[in-house]
Amino acid sequence: MEYLIIVVSAIFINNILLAQFLGVCPFLGVSNRLSTSFGMTGAVMFVMTLATIVTYLISTYILNPFNIEFLQTISYILVIASLVQMVEIILKKVSPALFQALGVYLPLITTNCAILGVAILVIQKDYNLIESVVFAISNALGFGLALILFAGIREHMDLAEVPAGIRGVPAALIVAGLLSLAFMGFTGIV
Repeated sequence: MEYLIIVVSAIFINNILLAQFLGVCPFLGVSNRLSTSFGMTGAVMFVMTLATIVTYLISTYILNPFNIEFLQTISYILVIASLVQMVEIILKKVSPALFQALGVYLPLITTNCAILGVAILVIQKDYNLIESVVFAISNALGFGLALILFAGIREHMDLAEVPAGIRGVPAALIVAGLLSLAFMGFTGIV
C-alpha cells in the first residue's frame, strides 16, 4: 500500500512539473511535438531512475559514512552529467532520428532540476532503495504525463486561431498554468 501511495502521489498529487515546478525548461522547450515529448520522457525516465539509484548508493555508502554530506549536490550533478552523456551516446547509435529531434534539449537533461530534485528528495524523505526506485520511476511517469499532455494541447493550439498577442510562449504558459490547476484537483486523494 505504501508503494501505491508513493506512485499516486508522485504522478498526480505532487507532480514534479506541475506542483513542484522542477524541470520546467524541457517542459516548455520539448513540448512542441508529441514525438519529441515521448522521446524526452523515455530519456528522463532512464536517467532519473539510474541517477536516483546511483546517488542513493553514493549517499548511503560514501557520503554519510565519511560525514561528507556537503558534497551531495556536486557529486549528484557529476553522476547525472555522466548518465546523460551515456544516454546521448546510446541514442546516437540506436535512434539517430530521435537524437536529431531532441537536438539541443538532450543536454538539457544534464541541468534538468527535476532529476537532481528527485535524487535529493529521496534522501530527504529517508526512503530505502526500493522506495527510491519507485519514487523515481513514478516522478518520471508524472513528468512524462505532464509533458505529453502539454505537447498534445500545444499541437492542437497550432491549429486553433490564437490571438496574435499571445501566440507561442504566452499561450503555452497560460496552458501550463491551466494544466497545473487541473492537477491540483487531485489534491486530497491520498
